[in-house]
Amino acid sequence: MLLITQTALELGFQYALVAMALFLSYRILDIADLTTDGAFVLGAAVSVTLTGLGHPLLAIPAAMVAGGCAGFVTAVLQTRLGVPSILAGIVTNFGLYTVNLMVMGWRSNASLIINRDVSIFNLASQLGFLGQWSNLALSAAITVVAGAVLFLFLGTRLGLSIRATGDNRDMVRASSVNPTITITVGLCISNALTALSGAVVGQAQRSVDINLGTGIVVIGLACLIIGESMLGRRTILKGVIAVMVGSIIYRFIYAVVLFTKVVPVDCLKLITAALVALAIAFPTIKGWGQFQLRKLNWHKHIQPAGGKENR
Repeated sequence: MLLITQTALELGFQYALVAMALFLSYRILDIADLTTDGAFVLGAAVSVTLTGLGHPLLAIPAAMVAGGCAGFVTAVLQTRLGVPSILAGIVTNFGLYTVNLMVMGWRSNASLIINRDVSIFNLASQLGFLGQWSNLALSAAITVVAGAVLFLFLGTRLGLSIRATGDNRDMVRASSVNPTITITVGLCISNALTALSGAVVGQAQRSVDINLGTGIVVIGLACLIIGESMLGRRTILKGVIAVMVGSIIYRFIYAVVLFTKVVPVDCLKLITAALVALAIAFPTIKGWGQFQLRKLNWHKHIQPAGGKENR
């Protein structure tokens, strides 16, 4: 049971970076960025490849730069070429499939040799960093630092402009701020965070597969929505903390399902997709329910002509 808890926490912190990226693109910028799947694999591919070449520390910032470049392509398609945001993400994600194969040496998967290739987790373990909890501590440290940096950045002048762009682009344009720049910076940072998640996961699992990122955007949304349901999203700080909490809760749910086999493992993604759809549609469903309740109460208070009910 301790091993299950430890693994769930590790994966929760590692995948929280994807939820954090969606918090920036989906919640702050109000853009449905579908580059996430490809950027996640890109980060893992760059990280594993450079780690195999003996550069595990360099692999992390390199993966983030690669993810930022993917976000830049999506932003250019959207802001400069007039491609709708959803289609821009799909096009970039489609092209990243070939890029990821190229990074992995035109193979569908790549792995590290356990006894030779040293990852950041091996380095932390060799330094005696919290013993058997070193992987969890390092994963948590990376995610917390990334969250703190994102929180501080969104409080800067550029960060406030990005937040304002998501609220009202016309107002931002009227304030002499170019929304093209804010959208581009926001998408670059968002995909850099996604690639960072892929880089950490790739080194933790010591492997990468071309299909590793399939459905990662839905999982990220599930973590985001679970966290916001628990903590709310009225402030940026709560939003950043919520994605971490939501990711950990999701991984615990995943671990419990695998351990107890209450739900077949093959059905887990379908259930996750249904929960995300219901959570996103919840405001609409809630509004419809309140309208029906008001309408029912209104009919109850109407008296027939003459002021008395017919017996």
